[in-house]
Amino acid sequence: MKEVKNILLVGVGGQGIILASKILSQGLISAGYDVKMSEVHGMAQRGGSVTTQVRFGKKVYSPIIGKGQADIVVSFEKMETLRWLDHLKKNGKIVVNDYEIPSAPILVGDAKYPQNLIDILKEKADTTVFKAAEIAKELGNIKTMNVVMLGALTKAMGLTDVDWETIVRSNVKEKFVDMNINALRKGMEQVK
Repeated sequence: MKEVKNILLVGVGGQGIILASKILSQGLISAGYDVKMSEVHGMAQRGGSVTTQVRFGKKVYSPIIGKGQADIVVSFEKMETLRWLDHLKKNGKIVVNDYEIPSAPILVGDAKYPQNLIDILKEKADTTVFKAAEIAKELGNIKTMNVVMLGALTKAMGLTDVDWETIVRSNVKEKFVDMNINALRKGMEQVK
């Protein structure tokens, strides 16, 4: 791959975006890519916005994805997709978790959660929507939602030749390995 690919992961603090990005980066490195990753935590501990930017290719010089440059936006919380939509390139893809975490202004009644978000996203780009939180709950732990999203991302990007299971195994506690491997597989199944 000569051209650099850009992946923007967005969501809310506590959703495991940093771990998903770490696993993604390690998997891409193991596949021989040059990888750069940048993360922004914001007020993550208070449910604030969290983003990570992962760029990979033959040679990558910067970890930063500018507006209109992301090949794919992976959104762990659907309202966050709208905040970062301007970073998606013209023919880019969106993988979105149909999941809501109301922001502080919404919780105190100063704002309303935007309606019809999924319809808006589908009008703007090639969008894959699924309920990663429900899948994670069915697997026994909602905290595996990040690995469900990672599985969907790897499939959407055509990165299925990487041994993701080994990378997941080396990044999660032993007692959670099987659950996370199942989460990865379930996420991959969501993308056709």
